[in-house]
Amino acid sequence: MANSTQPNFKLLIAHPGYFFALGFGSGLAPKAPGTFGTLIGLPLFWLMLDLTFSTQLTIILLLFLLGIYCCDKTGKALGVSDHGGIVWDEIVAIMLVLTFTPNQWLWWLIAFLLFRLFDIWKPYPIRQFDAKLKNGFGVMFDDLLAAIYAIVSLKLLLWTNFIL
Repeated sequence: MANSTQPNFKLLIAHPGYFFALGFGSGLAPKAPGTFGTLIGLPLFWLMLDLTFSTQLTIILLLFLLGIYCCDKTGKALGVSDHGGIVWDEIVAIMLVLTFTPNQWLWWLIAFLLFRLFDIWKPYPIRQFDAKLKNGFGVMFDDLLAAIYAIVSLKLLLWTNFIL
């Protein structure tokens, strides 16, 4: 497994850390695995809607910390620290964005699109951190920054009453 650079079902089920890092299998998508991983975060967050804000943030923090381990382990198994199939970072990041998003489908769509925009575009300083940090923390951290950009953009849209 250490020489492979393409995740597959065998790797997915070989270790719980791989299963999480590969987004329960969504990271195996041949095209746009990050988008599929982000989509997995939506129903996971929906399960947390009735929890308090602080409980949601605590769970997301624990998932972030779990992600550092899982993404590091999976990156080493794949031989690429931030392989595209590793999508746990997208899952946790979109859950963070949704914590600050009104519970309406249009706002969830906007949150999804903003997060994907910043995750793909990687504006300053995201690209710099992505290039320098090559471990589980680095995998998780650049998506945390993209989530923060999405949250700030979302709050600006809400503040200006841009849509609703």
